[in-house]
Amino acid sequence: MTTATVTKAPMSPKDAALTVIETITQMAQDQKPLMLRVVPEDGATFWTHYPKNDARDKFCKSRWYYHVHAPGNRDKDEHGHFHLFLHRTQLPEGLEPKVWPPQGEDARAHVTHLISLSIDNNGIPRSWFTVNRFVTNEFLYPADVMIEYLPDFDVDHTKEDDLVNRFVTAMVALYRDEIAVLLRERDVRHAELVAELGDDAYNTASGVEVLSQAPIDLDTKLNSLDLD
Repeated sequence: MTTATVTKAPMSPKDAALTVIETITQMAQDQKPLMLRVVPEDGATFWTHYPKNDARDKFCKSRWYYHVHAPGNRDKDEHGHFHLFLHRTQLPEGLEPKVWPPQGEDARAHVTHLISLSIDNNGIPRSWFTVNRFVTNEFLYPADVMIEYLPDFDVDHTKEDDLVNRFVTAMVALYRDEIAVLLRERDVRHAELVAELGDDAYNTASGVEVLSQAPIDLDTKLNSLDLD
């Protein structure tokens, strides 16, 4: 595994806020909400990844995919959600995961799950949440590692819709502090599950998919910043 060679300065909270405003405004002016830039206009197939092979930044390899759960398996006001990842090459070479996928180094995707972003039926972000390791078959790293490399998440240069790419990158930059809290809460919940279930804490046998979550009030967040 090698370290990524292309990096850029982390986005500031102010720049992130302005980018979120810009991208949401442009989507509204185009009368094409976020979800219609990701899934087919005739509707999403439940559980399918959009795009099929994930949206992968051509420089740093951060990635995202969007999917829609079947009714009864999601909150009634959620349309779908993004799963957001760092690639292992964005972490120090040789850094051992806390928990490996069952396939080890032969796992199909060498990614670590950063956070999930839930979107409502109008295309507006509604909540953040973390998931258990088995949900995305990730290489699981401790919260402190993920928090340190949060600023490196960047999906501005995937082959997908530019407004979606920039919106997702900016949302993570805008909410780094909140995401850090959720990642730490994730690890606390994992520790509780390990005490109860042992290694099954990270697997489907746990029966636990969501480990921490927090609502998003975008207006309040934006109003808390000096954007003049």
